[in-house]
Amino acid sequence: MPDKLLNNEKPAFGRQPGDLSPREQLERIIRVDHAGEFGAVRIYEGQLAVLKETEAADTLQHMKEQEEVHRKKFEELLRDRRVRPTLLSPLWHVAGFALGAGTAMLGKEAAMACTEAVEEVIDEHYRDQLDTLGEDEPELKETISKFRDEEIEHRDTAREEGASQAPGYELLSSAVKAGSKMAIWLSSRI
Repeated sequence: MPDKLLNNEKPAFGRQPGDLSPREQLERIIRVDHAGEFGAVRIYEGQLAVLKETEAADTLQHMKEQEEVHRKKFEELLRDRRVRPTLLSPLWHVAGFALGAGTAMLGKEAAMACTEAVEEVIDEHYRDQLDTLGEDEPELKETISKFRDEEIEHRDTAREEGASQAPGYELLSSAVKAGSKMAIWLSSRI
């Protein structure tokens, strides 16, 4: 075994063929989290474009502002850790806005159902990342934990604002969750 391992990685004992190295895992986490926060901002921008003159506007603006902080932090991490962003950003730019505007056109409750569904998936996603990250990434774990708490707040706010009253709630929620999971899978790899 060489005296020095590349990228300060630990030996591969216990890893299976095809398993990601610690560096590759870290890159995926940062890449996908940046993509998700970018997409979240676009969803809120789409919702606000439709609902800007309603009682929901202040709530949506607050959540959007939190997502912008999250996105900026992951942009810093991309730069500082020298991780390339997902190549799918142009798609998420359009798809996020379209999802936000499209659900908002169905009404405030549908916009909230979209938020609830996305945030349920993100809660699980961030929880899995916290379980995956080792103790050698305390700052990243703290960041993800803080952002997860805010995503849970968004989910709870959406519920309080009538998400379950959206037309076709079950179908809408299931579709948004499936799309969110697919976006996570794609963005971590592409």
